[in-house]
Amino acid sequence: MRVEFKNIGALETGLNSQSNELFRLGLSVAFLIGVLIYALFQNYNLPGGFTLAIAAAVGGYMAMNIGANDVANNVGPAVGSKALTLFGAILIAAIFEAAGALIAGGDVVSTIKKGIIDPSQITEARTFILLMLAALLAGALWLNLATFLGAPVSTTHSIVGGVLGAGIAAGGFAVANWSKMGAIAASWIISPLLGGLIAASFQYFIKKKIMHTDDMLGSAKRFVPWLLAIMAWAFSTYLAVKGIKKLIKLDFYQAALIGFAIAVIIFFAVQPLIANAASRLEQTRDGVNSLFTVPLIFAAALLSFAHGANDVANAVGPLAAIADSVHNAGVSTKAAIPLWVMMIGALGIALGLFLFGPKLIRTVGTEITELDKSRAFCVAMAAAITVIVASQLGLPVSSTHIAVGGIFGVGLLRERMRLSYVTQLHKMAEHHEGEEKQRLESFLQNFQSAELKEMEVLLKEAKLKKTQLGLSKTERKQLKSIYKENLVRRSAMNKIIAAWIITVPCSAGLAALIYFFISDISII
Repeated sequence: MRVEFKNIGALETGLNSQSNELFRLGLSVAFLIGVLIYALFQNYNLPGGFTLAIAAAVGGYMAMNIGANDVANNVGPAVGSKALTLFGAILIAAIFEAAGALIAGGDVVSTIKKGIIDPSQITEARTFILLMLAALLAGALWLNLATFLGAPVSTTHSIVGGVLGAGIAAGGFAVANWSKMGAIAASWIISPLLGGLIAASFQYFIKKKIMHTDDMLGSAKRFVPWLLAIMAWAFSTYLAVKGIKKLIKLDFYQAALIGFAIAVIIFFAVQPLIANAASRLEQTRDGVNSLFTVPLIFAAALLSFAHGANDVANAVGPLAAIADSVHNAGVSTKAAIPLWVMMIGALGIALGLFLFGPKLIRTVGTEITELDKSRAFCVAMAAAITVIVASQLGLPVSSTHIAVGGIFGVGLLRERMRLSYVTQLHKMAEHHEGEEKQRLESFLQNFQSAELKEMEVLLKEAKLKKTQLGLSKTERKQLKSIYKENLVRRSAMNKIIAAWIITVPCSAGLAALIYFFISDISII
């Protein structure tokens, strides 16, 4: 029997029932036990083989939590805008995350993530192995808690905090590279700001040049091909720089040139397609928004592929380090990633996404602000462009913070534009006096429920007819407070920002405690 989920609620209800809760837990445990047994079978004859098997299970647990939390940033906007159903988004993300990890995931990974501790001060292989195991488990536990609370957080920051905390526990505060940690802390501000500014800039352009014109479809025929060409350049460059570096090594300028060539091809290819599609659409916002549906599906797939290729190291990097140390009986600063380790990461991410991903997808897609297809398109653009810009400037950024920052950006822009029109109305009121109360009430009622484009029309009409607004200063303040609508849910925004700030210290604290605990266990 074929089951199709039409919306978020249907899938989430199905997955959250008591029987399915037990099913999800059972399947998760079965996966981790399977990983443990396989790794033990592969390495049973090695000194430290049992420790490696435990680390493999913890790596699988970390991968599942990455799938449950981090992947939502790639597909959440597409689901929130209804470009994809939740089931379709999960299927696409699972396939492309796994493909990115297996096809384009790195052959070699830096074991000391981001250079945040000095490996020369960790001289014993057992100390190094326990440090990595503690860091991996702490990062996974923090991600699990964040997912439970509905907060999308950076998996990179989670593992960075874990390595920092376990490193300090193992070697003291001198082992930490505090300048690197300062750069990571700066990314808490840099990532969402860059993502928000870029997403808001594209959204402002779309509103002014397409949505707020008399001939929306005519404007769409003119500008949408350019937007899709920019998107093609951004994603081609992003994939070349971040997603396929294992397959082919390109510097930024080579990647950008290839991306530009692809963008030119896309521009001329989509021009007639957009014109043909627009000729069959209604002259409405929904009609224009439908032109962004297919690009959003491609964006979700490409972002998932790049994420799988680039961020799988968060799950398997420490595991690869432990495997290398067990096999070579030493401290490893660079480690090859065996195929079985990469498979744990790829399968774990896909399984975690399917079993536990809907909660965070809903948070990212629908609980922060209302997303239509053009807004979701701007968020996807911001995700790709911000990573490219930040990489060239050498700025540390988080893909999670960028995507969520982009959603904040488009929501706050809508708030700002709405309030700007209201402010214009009140300024008009301050310069006119009269008794046309009845006309004013009708006008204000229309204004309060109007879309931004309709607000512009109403304001122009009011100015043109020299409408006299007889309001006291107190009444004007009351009206302004009514119109100041929060289009970004502040409770969700505050919860997410708080989770971002405490991710590194919480993960570090957990890792230190875990390290002290497991270092006293003789069998590990």
